[in-house]
This record gives sequence, structure tokens and C-alpha cells, in this order.
Amino acid sequence: MSKDFFNLYSHDFARVAVAVPTCKVADPAFNAAQTIELARQAAGRGAVLVAFPELGISAYTCDDLFHQRALLDACEDALKSILEASQGLNAALIVGAPVRAEHKLFNCAIVIADGIIRGVVPKSYLPNYGEFYEARQFSPADAATTRTLSLCGQDAPFGPSLLFQIENLPLFRFHVEICEDVWVPVPPSSFAALAGATVLVNLSASNIVVGKSAYRHQLVGQQSARCIAAYLYTSAGDGESSTDMAWDGQGLIYENGELLAESERFSGESHLIFADVDLERLSRERMRQTTFGRSTHRHADEVEKFTVVEFPIALPAKGKLPLERRVERFPYVPADPARRDERCNEVYNIQVQALLQRLQSSGISKVVIGISGGLDSTHALLVCAKAMDRLGLPRSNILAYTMPGFATSDRTLGQARELMEVIGCTAGEIDIRPSCVQMLSDIGHPHSSGSEQYDITYENVQAGERTSHLFRLANFNNAIVIGTGDLSELALGWCTYGVGDHMSHYNVNASVPKTLITHLVRWVAESGQIGSTGTDVLENILSTDISPELIPGKTSGAVEQKTESVIGPYELQDFNLYYTLRFGFAPTKVAFLALTAWRNRDAGEWPEGPTVTRNQYGLAEIRKNLRIFLDRFFRTSQFKRSCIPNAPKVGSGGSLSPRGDWRAPSDSQATVWLKDLERVPVTE
Repeated sequence: MSKDFFNLYSHDFARVAVAVPTCKVADPAFNAAQTIELARQAAGRGAVLVAFPELGISAYTCDDLFHQRALLDACEDALKSILEASQGLNAALIVGAPVRAEHKLFNCAIVIADGIIRGVVPKSYLPNYGEFYEARQFSPADAATTRTLSLCGQDAPFGPSLLFQIENLPLFRFHVEICEDVWVPVPPSSFAALAGATVLVNLSASNIVVGKSAYRHQLVGQQSARCIAAYLYTSAGDGESSTDMAWDGQGLIYENGELLAESERFSGESHLIFADVDLERLSRERMRQTTFGRSTHRHADEVEKFTVVEFPIALPAKGKLPLERRVERFPYVPADPARRDERCNEVYNIQVQALLQRLQSSGISKVVIGISGGLDSTHALLVCAKAMDRLGLPRSNILAYTMPGFATSDRTLGQARELMEVIGCTAGEIDIRPSCVQMLSDIGHPHSSGSEQYDITYENVQAGERTSHLFRLANFNNAIVIGTGDLSELALGWCTYGVGDHMSHYNVNASVPKTLITHLVRWVAESGQIGSTGTDVLENILSTDISPELIPGKTSGAVEQKTESVIGPYELQDFNLYYTLRFGFAPTKVAFLALTAWRNRDAGEWPEGPTVTRNQYGLAEIRKNLRIFLDRFFRTSQFKRSCIPNAPKVGSGGSLSPRGDWRAPSDSQATVWLKDLERVPVTE
């Protein structure tokens, strides 16, 4: 595997291309030459599929010239030249041309690979309104009675219900429809997707009018999302007749509702756009969304109409072929500032609404929360404050306590005090050291006799004492304890069983990963929601090392424990969590994606994302931290997740609630994941 690890095709990606050639009306030889040149360029870049515009061989705007034999003969000659040029070309081409059959003329998409016509797909829906009158020249697909036709001296499958399977890419099955076909209430591609097509292709001409570009985005994006498929859309550009229309040459590639690539409109030149489509991601989404399979059963009559045409494509599967797809370093946090602010606002409000509902339904008006001066408890306190505001209750109903222990630093203690003052909650401070000393003495721990034995028991006694105080305070004040532990900690098992970062009456942070917690706190600070003084406090908290502060430093003021030195950088582990939990990808693919996201790049071309980090991770470091993640996630931590308290799910990235997204045995092994990880090379 190591020799293929750096090739995108080894990880179930496939590079596809959409071509927007310049054309000349009724000049098939010129148009074929443009097609051949773009096809060669696309194949040279490693694309296995190239889509060209509707009627691109003749041009769409020939009108009644389509009934001239000279033009139709010239189109067939042009197709022959494309067939010849495609021999040895490692890509399937889909070109548009008028095709004669059964004394009728059809507007067709022709699938070509290695000199062979693999299939001919006629247009199903002919627009005959507004500026369109295709029914004047063409017959619709349902007017055809034959299932094969002779074209350019070859016999080829013919009909709208053809699916094309690339034999050596098991997840790559594509379907072709033409322009208006996707504008109808139930497009042919909907049934094709149910029949197994993961890549949907639309050859379009599509003249441009005001507002149409945005509507194309909606149309193509929604169809790709509904069908859980990639959708390639091409349209005619420079050279089509402007007698009554204009053309912008808009090409689009979407994947499950996400825009991967878009062409330059009104370019004036022939050009290509590329995208690396994640076929496994589409397959897994269909597998996860079981209603997709149910839809296949419900529409069995339509699904059974499809015929699968198989053929191979020589893949560039050996040697390096890096992924050109943009892989965000922070999948839980949008890189675009506007989208990031929108995400933070929505997550924050989901958390607030969930807590508000819990308080209303329980008839309880007070909460108890422990404040450490760190990120998680800070954000949980911000959520509590907003919930009290919306309930019309005073923030004094938040009973917040900071509980310094043996290793609490002056910095975090000061930050906790300042934060509680800014929020306006009821602030309390309990020194847990006396009760911890008593507990250590009661259990006979060596530390109680003066020995500096800083073991897990020593740490957990402190965490347990804090939690015991919080629950008893809640009992005493008729309140509920608000949990602060986040999704990243639950994934890695970085929480003490039965204590505050694991157990509470209600946890507002349990499905929010650490990287997103960071930006939620920063968003509150930057939006000035708690005043300038509060903003300074939050900025200080954001710049504080993440630490449980349970073991005293060797020197005064030093932080002995740094969480990320034990479990790895949260920015990497959140990346690993997202692709493991949300998509179930194998470690080899997760590592490949991480390398794509985190390798050194020109910052101008590849912006660094939503944080100020300048970190770069090589393959060895990615591999090392992924091993930590896999072992902790699959082997050692599930028993903690099996009994976590109620908490709201905030995003499609998943939660680890045993009542929701993640139900797993507590005694499973990590063997198969670690074995797959061994296939990842140590260095590039």
C-alpha cells in the first residue's frame, strides 16, 4: 500500500473534469478539434471522466440547420475523429451531438472511451417554451423504440436508462442527462442515483439571463444533495449564436450539496475545471442514510429499467498523484470568517436553547457550575448566562465555584475570579486541598505521609472532590450541575470517570469539539457581548495552555501538565475524530487527508484556516497522533461514553451519546484500525 498511499485513486477518490470549449456554429470539425485538445489536457491531469456541453459538436444554436444532411454528416465525421483521438486516452469522454435513428433526430450525449462508443443517451425532456423550441427539430427519448443503434460504424447501447460503470473503480458508476432533464420535478438522474449512480452528469447549453447563474447553483447543488451524488454540470460558452441569446459558459461540480469547482463565466476561451470526487464518502452517506435504500425499494419499477454498461479506464494508480481537493484543517470550524461567525452563533444558540428547555421542563431556576479558568468551563458559563437572560432570571441564579487544588496556578485562579465577576453570577471559592488531604489519608495514599507520589489516584481525588462539592451544592440550592467536558475529551477518554468533565446533571458542551469551543469563546470575545473588560478576560483564557492542573510544577508558576503533550494536538485529533466518527474512514484514508490538509503550502494559495496556528505536520507526526487517537477511541474510552449525561447534539459532525450517534461496546479492540494504520508509510 505504501507505494500507492500518495495516489488519490488508492483512497477511492476520482478526478473528474468539466470542459467549456469555444465553438463555431455549424462547424463540427472546429468543435471536434477543441474537444480533442481539452480531452487530452484533462487526461494529462489524471481525470477519468470529461464532460462537454450539450450539442457541442454542432453547437446548440443551429436551429433548423439541424435538419440539413450536410451538417449531420459532418457531425458524424467529427465524432469519428474524436473516437480516433480517444484511443489510448485514459479518460471517458461525454460529448453532445445530434444523432439520427429510426427516421428521427435525437439530442444526444455520447459516451466514448478508448475509441469505442460505450453508449448514446437521448434527451428526455425537450423544452418548448420561451426562447426554446427543441421539439421543432428533435424527438424526445421516449420516442425511441430501439435499444441499440449504429453510429460511426459501431453498434452502441441507446436510451435514457443507461448507467456506465468504470470496471476498475467499483464505486464509480455514472449517469448522463441533458439540460432540461434536471429542471423537471423528478429528473432522470434521481432514479439513476437509486440504481447506483454515484456521479451524475448534465450536458447543458443553457443560455444566460439575469439570475440564472444563482439558480443553476441551487438546482445542481440540491440535486447532488438529494441524490447523495457528485453532479457535473457543463454549459455552452463563447461561440454560440447571439441572434437572440447570450452564453456564459458556466461549469459546476458539486458533491452531496457542496460546491467543489466552478468555471470562470464569460471567459472567451476554452477551459477546464477539475474536482477530486470522494466516491467512498458518497457510498458511506448512502449506507448511513437508510431511507436512501428504502427509496430504491419504493421506486423499484424505475430502477429496474436501467442497464449497466461496464468498461475499464487505465488509471494513474501508481506513483504520486496528490489530492487537489481542498481539505480543511479544521472540519468543525469553517475557514470563511462570515460562515464561521454564523456557525458559532448557531451552535451557541442551540446550546442555550437546550439548557433553557431543560430548566423549564424541570422547574428548576438555578444552576451550579465549576469554573477552572480554562476554555470549557468558560464557554459553559457563557451559555448559562445567556440562558438566564432569555428566561428573564438574574445571573445570580448561576452558582459558580472555583475550587483551587494542589496545582492550581495563580493565572487560572485569577482568570476564574475575573470571569465570574464579569458575568455577574454568584461567585464562590472553595479550597479543596483540606478535603483532598483527608481523602488521601483515609485511603492510605503515600502522599498523605509526605511522599510526592503524583499518580492517577492523586489526580482523581482532586477531580472527585470538586465534583462531590458541586453535586452537594446543587442538592442544597435546588439546582442542577452543568457539565463542561467537550466532544474531544470524550473521544479520547480524557476525562475522569464520574467527575465534572464526565458527569453532571446536564452537559452543554458534550458534542462540541475543542477546536470549536476555542472559536466559540473567541466569537463571544470579538463580538463584544460581555463588554471590553470581559473581552480581555476571554482573550487571556484563550492564550492559556490547556492543562488539568492536578500535578504541581517543579518550579513556582510552572505548568507541569500540558494536555496536548499526552494526547496529541487537539487540532489533529479533532481532524481524526471528524473523519472517523462522521464517515467511518479507514486510518489510511484519514492519514492521507490529514497530510493533504496539513502539509506545507503556499499560504496565498492555501489559506491556513480559522486559527492563528502556524503548525505543519509531517506524515510521521500524523501517524503517531492517529495511533494515539485510534487506541484511545476504540479500545480504552467507550465505557466512559456509555453513561454520559444528557447533552444537545449541535452539528452533523456527530455526537458520542450512547442514545444518539454512537452506540458501541465498551470492550471492543482497536486491532483492525491499528493494523490498517501500519499501511501508512512513516515518511513521504
